[in-house]
Amino acid sequence: MTANEFDVDAALAKLALPQKIKLLAGLGWWHTHSVPEAGVPSMRMSDGPNGVRGTQFFNGVPSSCFPASTGLGSSFDIDLAREVGGALADECRAKSCHILLGPTVNTQRSPLGGRSFESFSEDPHLNGTIAAAYINGLQAKGVAATIKHYVANDQEFERFRALREIYLKPFQIAIRDSNPWALMTSYNRVNGLHVSENPWLLQDILRKEWGYEGMLMSDWIGVYSTSESIKAGLDLEMPGPTVMRGNAIQRALAGEKLLPGDIDARVRKILELVKRAHASGIPFDGPEQGVDTPELRSLLRRAAADAVVLLKNDKGILPLKDSTKTITVIGPNAKQAFTSGGGSARLLETYQVSPLEGITSAANAIGAEVKYAVGAHTHNFLPLLDPYISYDGKKGALVEFWNDPPSAEWLEKSTEGKDAVWSTPTLSSSCFLMDGIDDTKYTTIFTPDEDGDYEFDVSIAGKGTLFVDGKPVIDLMNAPLGGAFFGLGTEDMRGVVRGLKAGQSVAIEMRMSNASFMSAGGAPFSTRGGIRLGAVRLVDADEAIAQAVSLAKESDVAIVVIGLTHELESEGFDRPDMSLPGLTNKLASEVLKANSNTIIVNQSGSPVEMPWVDNAHTLLQAFYGGNELGNGLADVLFGKVNPSGKLALTFPKRLEDNPTYPSYGPHGESPGKILYGEGIFVGYRNYDKKRIEPLFPFGYGLSYTTFSYSDLSITPISSEGKFGVSFSISNTGKVDGREVAQIYVSDPESALPRPIRELKGFAKVALKAGESKRVTVNLDREALGYFNERLGSWIAEKGVFEVAVAASSRDVKLTKKVELEKTITWVGL
Repeated sequence: MTANEFDVDAALAKLALPQKIKLLAGLGWWHTHSVPEAGVPSMRMSDGPNGVRGTQFFNGVPSSCFPASTGLGSSFDIDLAREVGGALADECRAKSCHILLGPTVNTQRSPLGGRSFESFSEDPHLNGTIAAAYINGLQAKGVAATIKHYVANDQEFERFRALREIYLKPFQIAIRDSNPWALMTSYNRVNGLHVSENPWLLQDILRKEWGYEGMLMSDWIGVYSTSESIKAGLDLEMPGPTVMRGNAIQRALAGEKLLPGDIDARVRKILELVKRAHASGIPFDGPEQGVDTPELRSLLRRAAADAVVLLKNDKGILPLKDSTKTITVIGPNAKQAFTSGGGSARLLETYQVSPLEGITSAANAIGAEVKYAVGAHTHNFLPLLDPYISYDGKKGALVEFWNDPPSAEWLEKSTEGKDAVWSTPTLSSSCFLMDGIDDTKYTTIFTPDEDGDYEFDVSIAGKGTLFVDGKPVIDLMNAPLGGAFFGLGTEDMRGVVRGLKAGQSVAIEMRMSNASFMSAGGAPFSTRGGIRLGAVRLVDADEAIAQAVSLAKESDVAIVVIGLTHELESEGFDRPDMSLPGLTNKLASEVLKANSNTIIVNQSGSPVEMPWVDNAHTLLQAFYGGNELGNGLADVLFGKVNPSGKLALTFPKRLEDNPTYPSYGPHGESPGKILYGEGIFVGYRNYDKKRIEPLFPFGYGLSYTTFSYSDLSITPISSEGKFGVSFSISNTGKVDGREVAQIYVSDPESALPRPIRELKGFAKVALKAGESKRVTVNLDREALGYFNERLGSWIAEKGVFEVAVAASSRDVKLTKKVELEKTITWVGL
């Protein structure tokens, strides 16, 4: 069958009822079922949103990692988002993948959210607009986007107006502007009913009101009913094998809780996506390959740089001058490249560039010397062994597998056993064995780069023992369960090995049994094992800071790279607070005292508290920058790229200032249920309403040049609600740059309370030094309206509106009033 020959109606007619039922649930983790007799192939899908992992958690084909969504959102760059979507489509095609599970557009409410880094913004307009560009880039090359997680992910809900204006809005914008071919429902309930079986959300709003025609799939293990989910419109249960469908559908049909027409309606949507997959030319059950080209590396680097936001440059230290001769790089996030947040967004990168590597390379180009000191560790988890391990002369380790339960003697003592049934090399000391693997032995050679005593830490899914040079170091035979591997693994256990020498190798061996795979902590799946192994040279905490301070004093410039990691900010758990880990804050404070030319780089997917910020005159927010994190950061530090990012989310001074406090996470006042008490006043809307001064406001970001705004004009609002906002913007500095001009709208005389101002448009403008441009942003009724629950519709009330052109939500440059002469009401897109 060729690409243009797949006929949905003909295929549906060929399918027998048991075959139709089979199609309504997944085949394993990453595929839909095939029905060869009816010409229906199996479609492949892969996790996103910042990369394409492929079908293997363990030892998959390496992939490009793009900046996490908060970084991409902070670029405010629609063209860049479209380019990233196109590059992800190329990776999908190389991996024979028809459906990418992204983008994520859940509105960011709290800095504590474990998956905050996966969504673009706290603002629905920015969130939906960047998502639409990403989707358009992806689907232009024949790969289906799966917008997720619809809607109000992981919490309960109370207020319909907030649901419409804040949480549904980014989905509405993306569906209107890009028509994603698939949509994933969330795990949670909305007003007491799970989204996957909620006809109001799936039928009334999504299908009827918005006219959405794509396929609806569940989140993994996110279906909680049979008849209800099918009648509500959920097409595909993921993953397989089915739990809520299959024979349960047969029983429901026999009892006439379901009718054959209900099944046909769901199958049709799956077949419609199969038709698109055929048309894409992506092979079915094809090979998985990687993509690594100079053009792709260039895009990754540009995206990493554009995801950096310059927050402070009070002394004008940046960009670094060619006269800089000595640089000390300090911090736990400097030597290791934290390319993404944790959970399903993690993948095996084709390559990675750490901040230390990127800075060193750029420094060498101007003849500057670079020294390094860690200064402080995160303390929660020790750094992976990846840069220091080898096996059989090659980078990495050997993992061996058995099908039979091992003896206690083999697990607890360094004794030989029978030959493994299978073995494979791996590049990492973090192995999540989600792919049907049994008892294992992990073997590698660890070569430290410094003399000293080393502390090792291990968490596993299973039970076992860590040996170093044949001696047992860490016993995990009866270790308590902890948070590793989505709650399926043990607590992080530690042991010390004395007297290791730089350059002298030691044998590392982890023997473990996964015979009884574990399922705990509410995780939605099980695993056949996992290993997470780290090590670090033991140093006295004060001594480590003192060493960093000493090097900083001797250098022209100190660059302190701190923040969070994929093991501190991840799917599967929320952060307990906004604090930076361990002694990070003390390290930053001490280095700031030691060197007046200290640059602080914070790397996190969401806001953190910065108690030292008043003493930091030079500060950047780097987010998780993907493969080219280090080079992108260095390009900004050394002036190869003039930073143009603006924060896509408000950074509060303290957690208590966030609108969700104290109802979110461990501070919640109603266990098991969280009320969205802030209503429509999410993010900057709440800070404005309560007149709370944030640490850094939404939309804020500096440049190495300066910009001025002038000559605002607004066309009259048409009867349909359309109008244009025009203004002039000039680069008044000496460096070429890009400015994100933001358009906010206010309705001071609304019948119902509304935010002081709301983002309704933006433009990213490139200007050469001294250049001016005239910019026009076209708006429509969406910029004027709000949702009226009593009317059950959107309404833009007649009257006077104020339009502001701003450099951030708190930095208004120009304002002008415009009048809507007649009230407009509407339903739908």
